Amino acid sequence: MKKGMDELTAQITRMGSYPEQDVTFLLKDLSEITMEKSTDEREQAIQQGTHYSEMLPIEYKPTEEYMKLFYASLDESKHKVAVAVGVVAEQIVAERGFQTVLVSLARAGTPIGVLIKRYLFYKYKQDLPHYSISIIRDRGIDEEALKYILNEHQGYSISFIDGWTGKGAITNELTKSVAEFNHITGHQLSSELAVLADPGDCSSLFGTREDFLIPSACLNSTVSGLVSRTVLNERWIHEGDFHGAKYYSELAAEDVSNLYVDTICSQYPLIETDVKSQLEEIAKQNCKPGWGGLKSIENIQRDFGIPNTHLIKPGVGETTRVLLRRVPWKILVHPKAEMNLEHILILARDRGVPIEEYANMSYSCCGLIKPMEKE
Repeated sequence: MKKGMDELTAQITRMGSYPEQDVTFLLKDLSEITMEKSTDEREQAIQQGTHYSEMLPIEYKPTEEYMKLFYASLDESKHKVAVAVGVVAEQIVAERGFQTVLVSLARAGTPIGVLIKRYLFYKYKQDLPHYSISIIRDRGIDEEALKYILNEHQGYSISFIDGWTGKGAITNELTKSVAEFNHITGHQLSSELAVLADPGDCSSLFGTREDFLIPSACLNSTVSGLVSRTVLNERWIHEGDFHGAKYYSELAAEDVSNLYVDTICSQYPLIETDVKSQLEEIAKQNCKPGWGGLKSIENIQRDFGIPNTHLIKPGVGETTRVLLRRVPWKILVHPKAEMNLEHILILARDRGVPIEEYANMSYSCCGLIKPMEKE
């Protein structure tokens, strides 16, 4: 069968716990397939060469202590997150106008995309289409999903959205993937990535560059529409398919995806002055990416003798994920980190992971994954 822009084979299946008007997931539903591996099994497989996207971590029900922490961090940072959403949303509109499709990168980008969509409707009564699609480090973006969006919204521009930056690996992957896609298809998509927080200094569209705890980094599927990480395994994903994911309906009682979005959105009537002053501040500065975070990575790699930078996960969001999903070796905390890192300390204590003070980095904290040869 000829497969072009006019003939798309991937099927859309209703997925996720967000209202349909908030987001459409362009993902193949793999909910019936068991592919979860324990953290240790997964870590060993990854370090022996299996790609992380071929399997999933086990999704655990969050503990009561951890949920208390999520609610506390949400209450504490809801205004700051809302302001950052407003700042990045205004920049997207200033650069691209309203004839734009919001395309969030599953899954950390999904709640942020929902928040941006809601902000633009609140502020301008403009209802921008919003999709969530997969991008996978070293394997690229889901081209079937891009083709679907371009076919549905001809003449629209695309704005890619993610939650935060770490080393900039996804920023680089997006740049490379979109360039290849444009070359093959003749499109001229921009690979510029809009993020809520850019502590890695590798994005020019951002809400803030402060390395603070975004509450949606605290949890996995239960704050991202009950959707898993995305999967690209040729056992289940065939030519013409979207990348895959699972929908964890069994965690519905723990799902705070919509509570998170609604809590941030409740701040929108209160943020106009702060959004305006932050946009003015950004306009005064040269906010082109300086990639300052990469210098920190070089320092850490040298000082701790780490063979592969994939084992270094900088910033509050990435450190949280190391503690939730990987086998941490140690956690580095900047002695001058001003924000509350309580959730990092709780997780590290729960897992018996040592914490070291380390000042030679621009991030608040950094998670180091245990190289298997150090065991």
